[in-house]
Amino acid sequence: MDRLINFFDQIRTRIAFYPTIISLAGLLLAFLMIYLEQKNISAYLIKVSPALVIDDTDTAKTILSTLIGGLISLTVFSFSMVMVLLNQASSNFSPRVLPGIISDQKHQIVLGLYIATILYNIFILISIEPTENSYQTPGFSVLLGIILVVVCLAAFIYFIHHISQAIQVGNILTAIHSRTKSEITSIIEEQEMNTFEFPNHEHWEKHEITETGYFYGVLNDDLLELCKENSMKVIIQLYKGQFILDGTIGFKTEKPLSNELKKKITSTLLFSNEELIGENYIYGFRQISEIGVKAMSPGINDPGTALNTIDYLTSLFLDLMRKADFEYITDTEKENWTRIKCAKFSEVLFNVMATYRLYCKHDITVMRKLMHMLKTLTTQVLNSNQLEVIEKEIEELRLDANSNIENKRDLSKLDADFISWS
Repeated sequence: MDRLINFFDQIRTRIAFYPTIISLAGLLLAFLMIYLEQKNISAYLIKVSPALVIDDTDTAKTILSTLIGGLISLTVFSFSMVMVLLNQASSNFSPRVLPGIISDQKHQIVLGLYIATILYNIFILISIEPTENSYQTPGFSVLLGIILVVVCLAAFIYFIHHISQAIQVGNILTAIHSRTKSEITSIIEEQEMNTFEFPNHEHWEKHEITETGYFYGVLNDDLLELCKENSMKVIIQLYKGQFILDGTIGFKTEKPLSNELKKKITSTLLFSNEELIGENYIYGFRQISEIGVKAMSPGINDPGTALNTIDYLTSLFLDLMRKADFEYITDTEKENWTRIKCAKFSEVLFNVMATYRLYCKHDITVMRKLMHMLKTLTTQVLNSNQLEVIEKEIEELRLDANSNIENKRDLSKLDADFISWS
């Protein structure tokens, strides 16, 4: 079951996923209407409600040909807009925001509706038979084709509105923040019921990985079943998003494994040739920080966006501080069978701060905002280790500010409370 869910999650992010499904639905509808026309549904409807039926063959052909040509132009224009949107998002923000835009179901559904309607009208046009019998004209099917085109026009209006909203940086940041926050929250909810008990693993057997690619997850149910069947606990030594080379130590087991069992465990580890967002909350931090840094580049010069990204990062860091340093695969009896490494709060904070300090150290406003974020985090620490990590980042921030900001009045404001002036 895990494999099917994983496969579905991968193809669902492809831009052709929903268009393909909806197009097939359009084909099936066309064949259904052709079958009903053979049963003389138009002949019946022309007796009951003649206004609903187009019984002139030439008129039907003209209407369908016009609708098909117009819809093809509309589809090309819409696809072009999507490509422009992706190019602009990649240039102005970060290439890493593209998967979220591509996988937007609303865009895919609109494009799928266009293609489904085109296919429907084409097959209905082909089905028109050259005969003098007016009942052979698929009048009701043509009417349905017209209705579908009207729906497509309404969808196009919605598409224009939605795509104009999707490119706004505020909406992009909100979407990334919501997704990342949801991922962290779900992990925290699971760990609240966890005992965190796990045996000492100092002398456990290490196993190498023969795969090459990005590690992005585990088939939890399959791995849990293998552990329970063999009464064996496992430690996954890989981080989500880590690029794995052949020969990397992938996991440790508390007892030796046969080659067959080793292959089964390895098959539960998921690898890809490209970075996948999946459920890896680290990508959220990376995406937001990259948008903030890109906004500070001379070509864009948008410090306001950089300040907004720091607000979202502050919210995410407050949640991340509550997350444990490891994740576990647990059975229904709350026993931990597998422990998985994950990025620690200190590592994520360092990576984010190092990025901002490098590209924003000349801007006192952004530096003050970063200082405000760090001081906010110090009020929510759960242990002394977190406080030590944050204080170290405060110290490094001051050093960079002193080295790159010459105005003494600006430097004197570094530790002052940050008041938004937007």
